[in-house]
Amino acid sequence: MTSVPAATIDVWLLVLPGFAILDATGPAQVFSTANDEARDARLPLPYIIHMVSPGGGLVMSAAGVSMMTEPLPTDGLAGSTLIMVGARGMEDRSSAVITPDIVRWVAAAGSGAKAVARCCSVCTGAFLLARSGLLEGRRAVTHWQDAARLQAQYPAIDVHEDPIYIKDGPIYTSAGIASGIDLALGLVGEDMGRPFALAVAKRLVVFFKRPGGQRQFSSELLAQTNAQGLHGQLTAWLRPRLKQPIDANQMAAAFALSVRSLYRKLQQEAGVSPAQLLLQLRMERACALLEQPGMTVKRAVAQSGFGSEYNLRRAFAAQLGVVPSEYQARFG
Repeated sequence: MTSVPAATIDVWLLVLPGFAILDATGPAQVFSTANDEARDARLPLPYIIHMVSPGGGLVMSAAGVSMMTEPLPTDGLAGSTLIMVGARGMEDRSSAVITPDIVRWVAAAGSGAKAVARCCSVCTGAFLLARSGLLEGRRAVTHWQDAARLQAQYPAIDVHEDPIYIKDGPIYTSAGIASGIDLALGLVGEDMGRPFALAVAKRLVVFFKRPGGQRQFSSELLAQTNAQGLHGQLTAWLRPRLKQPIDANQMAAAFALSVRSLYRKLQQEAGVSPAQLLLQLRMERACALLEQPGMTVKRAVAQSGFGSEYNLRRAFAAQLGVVPSEYQARFG
């Protein structure tokens, strides 16, 4: 069932110099298409879209294309939606992209009696939310390449690497670049109902709910290895043996450790068990194999050590949220 917001919702897309153009235009197009869908259904238009920046005027994107913007609003934020658009350099604490003035403005816009109803980010826009203090103590996501840096810079944030977007109270963060479209569709679903948002997705020729998370786009995330210590040594030992049946006893014996010591050391160094490390490495190998031209799922099973297609499908569904054939269709 379609629901209609009590009032038109202002959507403020905050862009800074060097912004990623799809971070801004992707969500903007979703809200614009939602207006088209409402117009066709003879419903009140649900959104007014604003591109804003400090001072307004033309802002140059990382793609070299400039966008005309309005100045930052000084009032009228209550009940609206604010979206931080990712920009080149946002993840660097020493970058001049995020100024103290913009941090103060975002902090004020996201809290207090006159705050926006929803405060969101796309990609590295999460770093602006983090610097403003709005993510402290909350779950958040950013582009998979920047997740570790966000966690290191802001330990009080519970950073996740895989979700396409996360809602934690009135704060929403999304993963890399195109995930801003997924986030915006989710917001439309909240405002107008799932069938309406699904109709918008169909118009845009995109998934309403994308299969899997962003982890499927980077096999690096499946086996992030510390080259030092037992974790790195065991990883190097396992990689040429992935096709063989291997258990914790064999791993421990290879390093003259008890199984208990092996578990303890791996947990201390990497927060994984021997079985989890082995699964990560086999997933990494299977992903790389399925990306090769002409590779079959059966051969990928044999060369990655999963033993059966059932085991491979089960691992892909649990780790990536997709089955091997879907992964291969996207990246093969």
